[in-house]
Amino acid sequence: MPKYLFQGSYTLEGVKGLLKDGGSRRRAAAQHAVESVGGKVEAFYFTFGKDDVVLLLDAPDNVSVAAVSLAVAAAGGFAGRTTVLLTPEEIDQATKKAVSYRAPGQ
Repeated sequence: MPKYLFQGSYTLEGVKGLLKDGGSRRRAAAQHAVESVGGKVEAFYFTFGKDDVVLLLDAPDNVSVAAVSLAVAAAGGFAGRTTVLLTPEEIDQATKKAVSYRAPGQ
């Protein structure tokens, strides 16, 4: 399954919910959301700095991850971003693909 990095920060309302429910319940909610689209949370961490949370996900496809991301955003307690992760073997495959490209000004 493809892997994804999900990072983000709680809104004011999200922080209030975190204070009320605790970190374990937020992790469980994330796991449930990802599992509901056929995925798996590989790692879930709270962090210091720009982001409050970092997750590594396995998911069937981009559409499934987009569905989770939209549901989380629509709930209003969290603002996140998703990065598609590529394996070294996928990059090996990409380096072997012929690409027709003209650089600007050429």
